[in-house]
Amino acid sequence: MCPIALQRKDALFTGHDAGAQNWAMIASLIETCKLNQIEPHNYLTGVLTAIVYGHKQKNIEQLLSWSYAK
Repeated sequence: MCPIALQRKDALFTGHDAGAQNWAMIASLIETCKLNQIEPHNYLTGVLTAIVYGHKQKNIEQLLSWSYAK
């Protein structure tokens, strides 16, 4: 839980409410990856690449971290 507390403190210095919300979303994705034993950088790269190449929105569950590695 310590990394979450540190990230929360760092978010105080984002400079804007929207920046803090974006920080929270990214931190949440990274921590979810860690909980599912997925390397966050590879996961985010794979998901963003899939979106760029036209991944269907109806198949969004394939991009969730707990079903990504399976």
